[in-house]
Amino acid sequence: MLCPYCERDDDKVIDSRASDAGKSIRRRRECQKCSRRFTTFERVEKTSRLMVIKRDGTRTPFDPEKVLKGLQAACGKRPISEEQKIALVREVEEELMQQYEREVPSKEVGLRVASRLKNVDQIVYIRYASEYFNFQDLEALSREVSELQEEPPIIPTQSDLFNKQ
Repeated sequence: MLCPYCERDDDKVIDSRASDAGKSIRRRRECQKCSRRFTTFERVEKTSRLMVIKRDGTRTPFDPEKVLKGLQAACGKRPISEEQKIALVREVEEELMQQYEREVPSKEVGLRVASRLKNVDQIVYIRYASEYFNFQDLEALSREVSELQEEPPIIPTQSDLFNKQ
C-alpha cells in the first residue's frame, strides 16, 4: 500500500475492523517512513456470477429478482411478509453459491425454493409446485397434496416464531 503523503510502500496496519455490515474491512495504517497515518478500505470482489442452465440448455446469470417475482406470484394474498420472501431468496442464493462454483441447473433452483416453501406455507408450496413441476393433470396435483398431508408437521422453534413477526 502506497502512503498517500510520501508515496512509499512501507506501512504497518495499526487497526482492522469490519465495516458496512461485514462487506468491507477498514484498516488504519501508519507509514514507516513519514509516520503519518491513513485509512484504507478493502472489499471482496465477486469475480464470477453464478449461471443458471435452463431446460433448453441456454445459460443466464442467476437473478434473485426473478426468483422473488416467482415467489411473489405463488404467494398471492397469503400472509407471508416481504421480509420472509426476501430471506428465503437470500438463503437459496447463498446455498447455491456455496455448492456450485459457476453453473447450476434451473431445476436445482426451483427444488430449493419449493423445499423451503413446504415449511413456510403449504398452500404457497402447492401453487409454486403446480407451476414449477408443471403438473399435467389433477391426479398429479392430487398426489402432491396427499404426500404433503402425509408428512409430519414441522413444529416451529422460538426463532421461527420470532422471524415470522
